[in-house]
Amino acid sequence: MRYLSYADYMKKKYGQKIYKLPVSLAVSCPNREDGQAGCTFCGAEGAGFENLSSALPVEEQLQKNMEYIGKRYGARRFSAYFQNFTNTYLPLPRLCESISRALAMEEIAEICLSTRPDCVSDDYLEAIAGICRQYGKPAVLELGLQSISHRTLKKICRGHTLAEFIDAVIRSRKYGMEICAHLILNLPWDDDSDAEEAAKILSALGVNQVKLHSLYIEKDTELCRQYEAGEFRLISAEEYAVRVVRFLEFLSPEICVQRLVSRAPEENTVFCNWGRSWWKIRDRIAEIMEERDIFQGCRFDYLNRDYYFWNGSEK
Repeated sequence: MRYLSYADYMKKKYGQKIYKLPVSLAVSCPNREDGQAGCTFCGAEGAGFENLSSALPVEEQLQKNMEYIGKRYGARRFSAYFQNFTNTYLPLPRLCESISRALAMEEIAEICLSTRPDCVSDDYLEAIAGICRQYGKPAVLELGLQSISHRTLKKICRGHTLAEFIDAVIRSRKYGMEICAHLILNLPWDDDSDAEEAAKILSALGVNQVKLHSLYIEKDTELCRQYEAGEFRLISAEEYAVRVVRFLEFLSPEICVQRLVSRAPEENTVFCNWGRSWWKIRDRIAEIMEERDIFQGCRFDYLNRDYYFWNGSEK
């Protein structure tokens, strides 16, 4: 494979495959409070359309998903993925209790917490790190960046800028957290150069993982209204594949790539993956990399440069 896949990364980390199990907590998002509508792309269910009900206890959600995934793939170890909305927006005692319940299960190897860069405080990080030390299991913080462009972030009403993301990464590292950054590579106001710059920023920050999303447009969202009103143009599936390849060229080869393409239920969307199966787009990305003999990080030569070497001169 021409990029560092999640499966290979986790196998190296744990000596076996680790499967992610979604967990849904009864939590919202600070960007949806006080009369704010939230991000323009965010639907009523957030990102948790595959989740079980948050009314179910954490252990029951994990056990049900574990039985299904274990039977289907022969899996034995899992990651508890607190996926939906902004998990660090939950009151700290309730979040700590939920994390403890997950980590206490023998089959759970680690936890992943999905959150926003502007909702990561030191008291939460310290508490989460303490629970992880207690159980001897690590935590991965999944930070929704979506774009490195402050103009695009403002367009989608994200409510934070790149600065908050950088701050969250730096502070989380002090508590031993791994970092996974989420990016939507085909937001209408970004271009190929933004994808390249995003790869460079994530590499310079030394994040551990990245999850790429192809933009899908849910019904009854502000983005849906803009799309149906013709207020923006989306790039083609081929352009998206080429953009992903460019991103990977500049991405450090040590960063795991969790995902290249989004998945969403067709019945809830007005646009998703250009009407194609997600794996066809993934395979097209692999084809382009093969055709052009491109590997992840093949243009990762921009950090810690020697001026004289770069200038072609002798010292």
